[in-house]
Amino acid sequence: MEYQTISYVLKDGIGTITLNRPEKMNSLTRLMRAEITHAVTAAGKAARVVVLTGSGRAFCAGQDLGDNSGSGDMDLERDLRDEYAPMLRAIVNCPVPTIAAVNGAAAGAGANLALAADVVIASASAYFMQAFTRIGLIPDAGGTYTMPRNMGMAKAMGAALFADKITAQQADDWGLIWEAVADDSFDAHWKARAAHLAQGPSAAYAVLKETIRETWGNTLEDQLALEARQQGLCGKTRDFKEGVLAFNEKRSPDFQGR
Repeated sequence: MEYQTISYVLKDGIGTITLNRPEKMNSLTRLMRAEITHAVTAAGKAARVVVLTGSGRAFCAGQDLGDNSGSGDMDLERDLRDEYAPMLRAIVNCPVPTIAAVNGAAAGAGANLALAADVVIASASAYFMQAFTRIGLIPDAGGTYTMPRNMGMAKAMGAALFADKITAQQADDWGLIWEAVADDSFDAHWKARAAHLAQGPSAAYAVLKETIRETWGNTLEDQLALEARQQGLCGKTRDFKEGVLAFNEKRSPDFQGR
């Protein structure tokens, strides 16, 4: 598929999806949402890790408020239900690890697009902002789900109410993201992180993602039982046998993944 608002490159097991409307700070249009959903789904079948990043100075400025595709007033409920939700589900349910490499501003739905990824790595000059109340809205695109889980109720409520910029370092310190990285080493760093995951046991990664997410609805006993079942599955894979063999032979494992 030829994309108009994003680019997609698959190389060395890494599927890199770049939001590519730099003149609009990569703000999300109807077409872009559809293309992201398509690309993430395709990458989940072909890659061993998927990376989302932005071109230019921003990661994503959120919804393009000028994009109503000639249909008059925006129907926000429809857009969220029929376009945002499938895009976010594609990222969250992707069978391989996902990384958001946040190269600049991530505001509104753009911030929450990043937070849908398994791992968020941000450049030091990047920031996150739940800008919704500035235009009379509430956080959406999964923000009300991810924020309190990542950084706690107090920080999530403040971020939503005040719509302040959260620096990459604050996001790191508060547990909103995985890590903030100096600008001059950002590109090399996220690429190394992606390469590490691309060489890893992708079958185990898929099970790991599912198991960790189940914890929110489970008791301790439920989670212990789930861990046992899931570990049983991992223990039957070629990658587990290879991992043990490599450990005993004091060499790096050659994981084949799914």
